[in-house]
Amino acid sequence: MDALLGILVESTPSYAVARGRISRPCSSARFEGSRLKLGFSGTGYARGVNELLDTLLNLVQQVDPVLRTALAGLFIMLETTVLLGLIVPGDTVVLVASTAVASPAEYVALTVTVIIGALVGASLGFTIGRFFGPRLRASRLGQRLGEANWQRAEIFVQRRGGLAVFISRFMPVLHSLTPLVVGMSTLRYRTFMLWLTPACIIWALAYVTMGALAADGYRSIAAQLDYAAFIFIGAFAGFWLLVFAGKKILDRYVGAVVDGAVVDGAVVDGAVAHSTVADRNSVDRAE
Repeated sequence: MDALLGILVESTPSYAVARGRISRPCSSARFEGSRLKLGFSGTGYARGVNELLDTLLNLVQQVDPVLRTALAGLFIMLETTVLLGLIVPGDTVVLVASTAVASPAEYVALTVTVIIGALVGASLGFTIGRFFGPRLRASRLGQRLGEANWQRAEIFVQRRGGLAVFISRFMPVLHSLTPLVVGMSTLRYRTFMLWLTPACIIWALAYVTMGALAADGYRSIAAQLDYAAFIFIGAFAGFWLLVFAGKKILDRYVGAVVDGAVVDGAVVDGAVAHSTVADRNSVDRAE
């Protein structure tokens, strides 16, 4: 019988055979009692990736939950504070921290902390803009951002007001500049917070939920599925693609608003001019 199975293996090297039944593709074989077991060529590599991911997730989970949550809140606060959002990867820190969520209480604590951190950081940016905005913009640090980015944020806020505050939370660069620009504008802090708060809630729920669900799903199937790590990676890749697509759509919208303002003559010497119908009528009469 063993000789017959050996011949069958040699003639079908890409399949596993057990009790007369052909199963999945494979590249190696061994006998255990009366059962022939063949290993898929990529199984060892897949299990290695699983083990690596297990190690990384365990490292994150070994961090004290209170410290882990506090760090996520701190980083997201720094991300939404003046200019630091351009160098502090707050979204990455939040995603990593969310993979260690082990209970509903930890999920709620992390989500609330991230929301508060984002609001505190934006409030600091607003305050700095109110008192030091023009000087910061004219400084060497402010100029490194590029005058075009300042004008883009300024025009968008002038044209869309609270909606600009809401949208900017999901936009790179703008999420750091907008609090400053709003602080330099006539928009009230109360209006700023009314629009910013729901945006921060949506953002925090999306990122914390994604990280927590992906990690929990991986742990539930890792012992049964060799390729669980690739499913985990694919879930994160899909999330990032969705985020990237959303940012591109919003970026086009912002660009259309800014371009429309430039065409309408709302930008004069790098400053936002408050164009009104009366002003345009006055120009028409003068002509």
